[in-house]
Amino acid sequence: MPTYRYRCAKCGKVFEHVEHVAEHEAAQLRCPKCGSEAVQHQPTQFFPRTSRKS
Repeated sequence: MPTYRYRCAKCGKVFEHVEHVAEHEAAQLRCPKCGSEAVQHQPTQFFPRTSRKS
């Protein structure tokens, strides 16, 4: 399952959350520091892993 990075709009805390791709759109997260629901998804880089070399 992918790990998504979030940032709290209230206190600025950046945290990560592991969730299924289907759950990502409906996720209702709270900031672990202040408990605010005003969290925003922070885009991150994606590095796919393959078994063969290119």
